[in-house]
Amino acid sequence: MSRPLAIVCAALAAALCLLAVAAPAAPAKDLTQELEAKESQLEETKERKGVLTTTISRYQARIHRLTGAVAAIRNREAVTQARLATEQERLATANDLLERSRDHLARLRDHLRAALQSLRERLVAMYETGRPELLDVIIGQGDLEDVEARAEYLNAIHTADEAAAGRVRELRDGVALTVERRAAAKGEIEHARDVIAAEASELIATRSALQSRQGELVSARGDREATLAKLRHHETELDGDVEAIQGKIAEELAATGSMPLPLGAIKPGSGSMIWPVDGPIASSFGPRTIEGSYEYHPGIDIAVPEGTPIRAALTGSVAFTEPEASSGGYGNFTCIDHGGGLSTCYAHQSAFAVSAGDAVQQGEVIGYSGCTGYCLGPHVHFEVRINGEVVDPLGYL
Repeated sequence: MSRPLAIVCAALAAALCLLAVAAPAAPAKDLTQELEAKESQLEETKERKGVLTTTISRYQARIHRLTGAVAAIRNREAVTQARLATEQERLATANDLLERSRDHLARLRDHLRAALQSLRERLVAMYETGRPELLDVIIGQGDLEDVEARAEYLNAIHTADEAAAGRVRELRDGVALTVERRAAAKGEIEHARDVIAAEASELIATRSALQSRQGELVSARGDREATLAKLRHHETELDGDVEAIQGKIAEELAATGSMPLPLGAIKPGSGSMIWPVDGPIASSFGPRTIEGSYEYHPGIDIAVPEGTPIRAALTGSVAFTEPEASSGGYGNFTCIDHGGGLSTCYAHQSAFAVSAGDAVQQGEVIGYSGCTGYCLGPHVHFEVRINGEVVDPLGYL
């Protein structure tokens, strides 16, 4: 129920110290050191792989955002180019109108000059001769028909004079309005064209910058993916090395035999219980990750050589002993009831020393350590339960 490194190393060290049939210490120590080095390299490789994976994911998200931004700018460019084309057409149309209005203005000015000349001549003639009055016409020579004819003539002259003056004013106002309209239309269209052209230029520059940044990110992501592939290959090699070393250690442990070890001294705890065996903690209580999988560890794993006697942590009665065939991952499994809802359990035993219903005293041997059930190396899995719920054993040891 734990990773092999601490369990196997502690088991190997204890076995070599306690068993007369153990392998020589120097080779075992070398294997332990080699295993620790490989495990360290493997953990470092996994950490680097995790960092690279996170970085690549972040790059991918940024590339995705930039791709969307470039697409949006391209759409805006298309709309802006269409507006620019429309303004260019308007400007071309306005230029045609300006050309025609220029000809029209020239004709208006010719007409104005002619009208002014005619009016000037009329005014000069009136000044030189004086304007005939209706009374002079009446008392002048001729009969009544001549008088009427002369009156109509004078009225016609007066009307003509007024018309000439009005025509002059009309032509003058037309010339001024045409000039003003031409200038306003031309200025407005050219301004719109300049604004749209500037916007189009800015969009093109922005798109180029985004595409350049996108290319840099793609290149960086490619470099990191290549590095990640190398790390994965290296991790696979390290996994193989670790398994090979573990196999060698297992062979050395197997060579020591599985006979019970001598009964060692009791290891007292700071709480009400004693330690079931004397060894280092290979895996603590609570959440942990083993071989990439998350799980909740319901006890502690104490690394000891196979065959180490297991003591009852507290006085009580054996609630049950369950063999490996029916206990699942616990292997050979014993639980002791201490009363008041308190119980302790001992897993992965190589052999039982008590049976269900037996009364046991604190420190009495109830079995022997091993590696039955789900196990990667000899150790004792120890649990403390309150009303059936597991709690951290270190609070009682």
